Formats: sequence, C-alpha cells, structure tokens
Amino acid sequence: MLSRFQRHPDARAFAGREEVLRTDGPATAHIPAHPLAKAFDGLDKALGNRSPFCVSDTLPPNLGTLAPDHFATLTGGTSGTPKVILRTQKSWISSFETNAAHFAYTSKDSIAVLGALSHSLALYGVLEGLHLGLTVHALSPLKPTSQSDTLHSARCTVLYATPTQLRLLPTGKTLSHVRLILCGGGTLSGATRTHITSLCPNAAIHVFYGAAETSFITLSDDQTPTGSVGRPYPHVEISVRDPDDTGAGTLWVRSPYLFESYLHGDSSHTQREGDWLTLGEVGRLDNEGYLHLRGRAGRVFNISDKTVYPEEIEAHLMSLEGIIQCAVLARPDPMRGHHLIVAVEGTENTDRRAALLNHFKEHHMALPREVVFLAPFPILPSGKPDLVRIAALTGSTV
Repeated sequence: MLSRFQRHPDARAFAGREEVLRTDGPATAHIPAHPLAKAFDGLDKALGNRSPFCVSDTLPPNLGTLAPDHFATLTGGTSGTPKVILRTQKSWISSFETNAAHFAYTSKDSIAVLGALSHSLALYGVLEGLHLGLTVHALSPLKPTSQSDTLHSARCTVLYATPTQLRLLPTGKTLSHVRLILCGGGTLSGATRTHITSLCPNAAIHVFYGAAETSFITLSDDQTPTGSVGRPYPHVEISVRDPDDTGAGTLWVRSPYLFESYLHGDSSHTQREGDWLTLGEVGRLDNEGYLHLRGRAGRVFNISDKTVYPEEIEAHLMSLEGIIQCAVLARPDPMRGHHLIVAVEGTENTDRRAALLNHFKEHHMALPREVVFLAPFPILPSGKPDLVRIAALTGSTV
C-alpha cells in the first residue's frame, strides 16, 4: 500500500464541465478551494511533489508543521468554528482500497462530488478517484439542474453527497448510469430517499456514519433496520463502554482510518486510549451488530433530570412523512433545566405544528415548547444544518 496520495496516470479530472489537465510546478501547503480549477491545480502539484496540503478557503494555522506524508482537512462546523484535522495520507488510502474492493470499482467507473473541496466528503471522493485512476467530476460550481445534466451526460457511476445535496437534485432526468451513492453528513429522510431512488433507479444507496476524525465507522444498506446507521465498515471495531440499562454507552472506535490530532481547535470529548478513539458519542449495538446512535455528548441536555439526545429526536423526525430537514435545540428553563425547541424546514403551517406536537405526545417523547418553521432552512456550505444560525433565529442554545 502506498503511504502518499498519487494522481494515477489514468485519472482524469473535471471542474464543472471543463477538464483540468495535469500540471507541474512547485506545491504550496495551502490550497484555496475556490476557484475550483485552481484548487485542482494546487492538488495536482501537491500530489506530483508528494507534499502535504490543506484545501481551505481560509489559511489554517500551523500548516508549516505538516510532514510530507500528511495532509489536513476541516470538520463540518455544524455547532461552531470548524476544527482542522491532521491525518496521514495512508489513513485515507486504506479506505480507498477498501472501497475499491467492497464496491467492485472498475476502470469504467467515474466519481462525482457535489460539494466544494474544502469539505472532507467532496475532497475524499476526488482524491479516491485520482488515486485509483478513475475519472472525477467536481460539480460544486454548478446549480443542481446543471449538476444533474452533467451527471447524465458524463455517465457518472458513483456519487458522493450529503442528504441536502441529493434532495436538491431536480426530478425529470433519470440518472440511470449511477450505480452507487455514498451519502454522509446527516440523516437521509424518507422523502429524500424516495426522491433519489426515483432519480437513480439503478443505484445502491449506502448511508455511512463517521466523522472527520474517524472517517468511516458504519455503513448501511437496504437491509439495515430503521433507526440504525448500519454495521461496522470493513476493518472497523466498535466498543460500547459503560452501557446503561438500555445497552447504550460511549462509543469507542479502532480502525486504520483514524486521524492523528487536531492541528487547530480541540474537543474535550475527544479522547484516546492506545489504538482506540472516542468523540464522546453515545449508542448501542444490537444483537445483529447494527449500531443505533443516541447522540453526541456535546449536544446532550437535561429536561426534568432526564437526559435528552437531540440527534436521536432529529433522526426520528426525519423518518416522518413531509419532514425534509430539522434541528432540535434547547432553551434554559429555571424549573426543568431545559425545554425543547424543534425547527423544521418550511413555511408557517398551523396544522403541521399541531400534528407534530400530537406525534410527540402519542409516542411519549419530551414535548417541545415550540415548533418553529424556517424557510429557507439554514444550511452550511457542507450541506449540514447550521446549528449556530438556527439557535440564533430561535433563541436557543446549541
């Protein structure tokens, strides 16, 4: 296995609709993500010189400390300023080779990404294709309609995207050549799954769970039970420590795909013990080995001495008909500790609010103090909900 990224001689790259030809020259550690053609040029030079790099619109600190076989990428930043992640290039190369075997990549496959290269999901898909000698299409400069047109005309077969990016692809043009969709960065709602299944009828849809610090942790498929994020990705071990009476405890992960350290920023919930890593997330493994998440320690809060995990409620809401995007936040409450605020995408709808509140009651869930409709729903450039902005709009806390 190589320890550094390469641009395979058979690889081709397209920025939007334009092919980006291979270039030579001195490399720089900081590669601005925009304009996209220049980002590809910077990546080409970094790969050609076998040098470290970070694709980011802002200049991250400490890039001068990167070793030649390392690179840096950014976290999603849903609840604050993105952290800068330090990784060995081998940590991603390991999963490139795993994917190539697991999904039976061939020289006829072409990988498309919809987000900017400053987002780790898009960067991952591009680097995977370049390293393995495939054609890659980075489509972030294009609007969703043009993205769909390009996916169709270029006969793309593999698509990396977030749920929001998939939802924005328009109906009308069937993308029959797409055989594989790898979706990360959030919960795929029932409505979005129905939409993308109709759009890409020949595609196997795999939603994966992971983080910038861990890369892949689990992978779901059409056999995954409702409420689960799938079974461990190949070569990943999951340990549930200090479980409660439901079997849920702190998730620890061991795999070849883990990050090295934070180059900038930190998290008090991230801990290491030897080869094991935790981000403070809580979940349980069922008897069939499927992982069921409860949420992150950094977002948990208490209502009347009961622990509430917002992500658990969000995942439940996203399974309901008509919910496209949502966020669950809290407000301080002097009597109960906190109370719930639920924000959903859409315009003000009294009947919808009443139906949601009734659903919470019927399922004996913590009842929200408010259901707020937001149109447009605040989304980060990565395609994830902008929790900081949503909290500001709803008077809540992240």
